[in-house]
Amino acid sequence: MAFDEIDQTILQRLQKDARLTNRQLARELGIAESTCLARVNVLEAQGVISGFHAAVDLKKIGRGVEAHVSIKIKPQALPDASRFCDDVADLPDVVAIYMVTGAADLIAHVAVASTDALRNFVLDLARREEIADIRSSVIYLSRRASFLSVTGN
Repeated sequence: MAFDEIDQTILQRLQKDARLTNRQLARELGIAESTCLARVNVLEAQGVISGFHAAVDLKKIGRGVEAHVSIKIKPQALPDASRFCDDVADLPDVVAIYMVTGAADLIAHVAVASTDALRNFVLDLARREEIADIRSSVIYLSRRASFLSVTGN
């Protein structure tokens, strides 16, 4: 899939502010509104733009403690790792879940109200029979990249 400079700019701007109107975006790009709308629609139809999301300040909703919880699954449970991943993703404190390589099989990004709540989350999860090892790392600081470049530059 080839992306030109206009596609790149559309993606950059929408990643920074998904609430931009088509009119504002077209003006910034110096193209007709109909052209801009058509390009955004193509990017959506191709699955390049998979959705528009609201960024939530977790501290303001009482979930100021974030952590990565690394989970090692028992070898006999590995065939069901995808189902287990879905189960963890459905837990109310989980922001995101990643199946990874390395020392852990899964890393869950969680957001909770306190370190006590984090301890309770980890201890509750550790009771699952699929888990061989579980470790948590509190996130002190997090910054989201301003945008992801299509070319990787």
